[in-house]
Amino acid sequence: MQTTIAVINGPNLNRLGLREPHIYGKKTLSGLEASLKKMESEMDVRLYFGQSNHEGDLIDWIHEAASKADGIVLNAGAFTHYSYAIRDAIASIDIPVIEVHISNVFAREPFRENSVIAPVVKGHISGLGVEGYELAVRALYSLKNTGGNEDEQS
Repeated sequence: MQTTIAVINGPNLNRLGLREPHIYGKKTLSGLEASLKKMESEMDVRLYFGQSNHEGDLIDWIHEAASKADGIVLNAGAFTHYSYAIRDAIASIDIPVIEVHISNVFAREPFRENSVIAPVVKGHISGLGVEGYELAVRALYSLKNTGGNEDEQS
């Protein structure tokens, strides 16, 4: 059965390729989405995308994904650090969410080290560039197709 995954990007991610390329790289958001779309032919997965600079849009898409998708890849951008509304939206749904950050948030400004959404997501990928998105898609695919019952190791 096909796995459906929502890839949701928050504020300023529409500026990928332009905004601080020494930190976020030169790949644009449309380039990232095109790269991820290639995974659909490799795996039995369907991806759909959303990006907004507005907190309410992200919350609406998280709620919507609960009935349309098997999981969410979420880069909440700066909302990661202070949006309890997004945290509560994630806590209110029954599908796994993987938090992704292009840069290593723990090696940057101290405020970036705090994620209010981390306690309610299935996993966190940080600092691997846009490749972190692909890893998140693969992880969600695996969770769906193993029933999330694989042995966990410390």
